[in-house]
Amino acid sequence: MSANELSALLWRERELLELLVFKLDEEQLLLSAGRTRWVQHATREVEQVLELVREAGLGRSVEVAALATEWGTSQDATLSELVQQAPAGPWGDILTAHLTAMTELIAQIRSLRDVNEQFLRSAARYTQESLAGVDAQATTYDARGASGAQATGARLFDQSL
Repeated sequence: MSANELSALLWRERELLELLVFKLDEEQLLLSAGRTRWVQHATREVEQVLELVREAGLGRSVEVAALATEWGTSQDATLSELVQQAPAGPWGDILTAHLTAMTELIAQIRSLRDVNEQFLRSAARYTQESLAGVDAQATTYDARGASGAQATGARLFDQSL
């Protein structure tokens, strides 16, 4: 295992985080436009990207542990701790740049997630309010085409038919 392999994995993870930002932004646009027909597809895509991010995170953990051992630090070191233990040379700066970029992406993801959650809560609240306002006396038609409602009041018939 080497720092090159870890850096390649970090690039891949950054790409996935950027894709997640895009998918969350896409979901937010659908929610704000009221295009609820497509929200389930967007949500499924977000979940798929999240699964890829989880897998990439596991790979990163393995690489960090291997490189930490190589650099003489604890196997359960975080990426931040690994940056501090980096030998003289460019690796400290490279890993710091990865860490900074990933931290910024995580902040964007949290912000988008929070806004999307607010949209979804509002939609659920509006749906509940709408359902609460539905008339309990309303009836539907039966198999014969008759409504179950009792006829009350006067009726007008068009006799010219």
